[in-house]
Amino acid sequence: MSTALDLIIQILTFSMVFVVVLLGQGAVASILTVRRRLGDRQERGPAAVRSSIVRTDTVRNRFLLWVQSATASGGPKEATKLRRDLSLAGFDQPSAPVWYVIVRFSLAIGLPLLLIFGASLAGKPLGGIGALVFPLVLCGLGLVAPRGVINNRAEARRLQMEQQFPDALDLMVVCVEAGLGLEAAFVRVATEVKESHPRIAEEFGRMSNELTAGRGRAEALRAMADRVNVDAVKSFVALLIQTDALGVSIAQSLRTYSVEMRQNRFLKAEEKAMRIPVLITMPLVACLMPVIVIALLLPPAIDLVRNLGPALTHSQMGHK
Repeated sequence: MSTALDLIIQILTFSMVFVVVLLGQGAVASILTVRRRLGDRQERGPAAVRSSIVRTDTVRNRFLLWVQSATASGGPKEATKLRRDLSLAGFDQPSAPVWYVIVRFSLAIGLPLLLIFGASLAGKPLGGIGALVFPLVLCGLGLVAPRGVINNRAEARRLQMEQQFPDALDLMVVCVEAGLGLEAAFVRVATEVKESHPRIAEEFGRMSNELTAGRGRAEALRAMADRVNVDAVKSFVALLIQTDALGVSIAQSLRTYSVEMRQNRFLKAEEKAMRIPVLITMPLVACLMPVIVIALLLPPAIDLVRNLGPALTHSQMGHK
C-alpha cells in the first residue's frame, strides 16, 4: 500500500513540475517576443515598423526550432511531403510538422509508460512476455496513430470540398453572369456560403486575400488547387487560367463547366446506385438464405422424422 502511495505521489509531483515548467516556458517566450518586437521598433524607427503581409513557413520558437533540428532525419522531400499532408488535413501552421513529431514521440513513449504505471497501481504488474509485447505494441500504435488521423482528416476534408464545390460554382456562375468580376465573384461567393459551406468559403476567402495582397491570379488559383487537392477544383483552376489567357468569356466557360459537373455528379450517383445490388448480395446470402432454407426444410424434416421414425422402429422389432 505504501509503495503504491509513494508511486502516486511521485507521479503527481512530476505532473505538477511539468505543468509549471511548461507554463513558465510559455510565459517567458511571450515576454521575450514582446521585448524583441519593442526593441526592433526602437531600432528601426516608425517607418520600418510595418511588417510584411507575406506568410512565411519558418518556426521562430526556440524550443520548436530545437525539436525540428533534432528530429530532421529525412531530407527536404520528406519534410515537404509531411508539410503538404498536414496542410491537406487542415494544419497549415508553420509549426505543425514540429508538433506532429512531438505528438508521435509523446504517444510512443507515454502509452507504454501509462500501461506500466497503470498495471503497477492496479497491483497486477506485467510479467513474462507480456511485459515486452504490450509496451512494444502500444509504442508502435503511438507512432502509427497520428498518421492515420492525418490521413482520415485529409480524406474527410477532400470529400467535403467535393460536395460543397458544385453549389459554390453555380453561385459563381450567377455572380459572373450578373456582371461581377472574377475577384468580386470569389468574395461574394465566400460571403454567401460561409455558413452552409465553410470549407469552400475559407478557400475562396484565402485566395481573395492573396489577390488583394498583390499575388497573380494564376499563381493564387494554382495555390488553391494545391491546397485542396480535388480534381474538380484543379480542372476549374485550369479552365480559369486558360480562359484568362485566351480571352474567352468567363461566364460562358463557367456555365459550360457547371453543366459538365452536374452531369458528372449525376453519373456518380447512378454508379453508386448500380453498386447497391452487388453490395447487398453477400449480406443476403450470409444472413437471409440460411433462415429461408431452414424455414422451408424444417417442417418437412419434422414430418419425415415423425412418420418414418415409428415405421422404422416397428420394422426393426419385427426382424428381431
